[in-house]
Amino acid sequence: METPHISAEFIEDALSCLRSASHDPAPLLQGLDVSKPVSAQIYGQLWWHIAQVMQDEFFGLGARPMRPGSFALMCQATVGAANLRQALQRALRFLTVVLDHPAGALTVQQGEAVITLTDTHPRSAFAYRTYWLILMGVACWLVGRRLPLMRLDFACPAPVDRSEYGQFFGAPVKFNADATRLVLDARHLSLPCVQDESSLNLFLRKAPANILIRFRHDQETAARVRQHLAGMAAEDWPDFDALANSLKTSPATLRRRLRAEGQSYLAIKDDLRRKRARRMLEDPNQTVAQIAATLGYSEPSAFFRAYRKWTGTSPRKRI
Repeated sequence: METPHISAEFIEDALSCLRSASHDPAPLLQGLDVSKPVSAQIYGQLWWHIAQVMQDEFFGLGARPMRPGSFALMCQATVGAANLRQALQRALRFLTVVLDHPAGALTVQQGEAVITLTDTHPRSAFAYRTYWLILMGVACWLVGRRLPLMRLDFACPAPVDRSEYGQFFGAPVKFNADATRLVLDARHLSLPCVQDESSLNLFLRKAPANILIRFRHDQETAARVRQHLAGMAAEDWPDFDALANSLKTSPATLRRRLRAEGQSYLAIKDDLRRKRARRMLEDPNQTVAQIAATLGYSEPSAFFRAYRKWTGTSPRKRI
């Protein structure tokens, strides 16, 4: 998997925040060439150091400082959410409490999930970009997949020499809009949160670099696994060693890469089974027992237990 890189312009935006707060960035830049793109890991380290110097994980761009440790608390507040909708609502409330402004709210209209920011005054594109990066980086980790965006609006002028915004978000970006908003398909709101306290500890050890990796519009290991399984019957899915061999990697490497993305082979298979189950339950001609067998369950009771865990309801209650 190719490591995403952060543009030199994006780095300069972060350093400008440090200078605006009357801090000299030179001590943080020893041995680092910021005239060219750097890895997400390097930028994550720089972000962490700037947050410590400024005592603000939001670069001094909010109405109030986001004190060091706030990001970890936000993750702890969202990790128990049942689905993406609940996780986003918790995260938005948390960020409003911490920052005061900008303040975000989630609405659903015409099949679109729209997160709109209200503010006391317009902020820079970098401020809004950082807000979306924090929010959606955590959201992607919670559901174990990259969430494709439909479009973004920024209620501020386009930043000079920052043409990479559209490429960074992987979606159309509009500046000088009437409001700052992020839009994604509302169907994603029902995605279950697949993380727990144990995976949270690993996630926080690698933060904030890993939210850059998760959010970037790049191919992920989990996506490759999903694609590999998508065309197979569930009963033909390989065991983990055979899967690694098919993907031309070692089991240890594959396991490590999935873990770094907050994923597991079991979680991916469960998610694919859940989606297939919902589609098949729409067909009145298929019995629950037939669906269970198609999904690779040895007994219908095992499917019942899995479905209730996914949705909180019985598969007998047809969609």
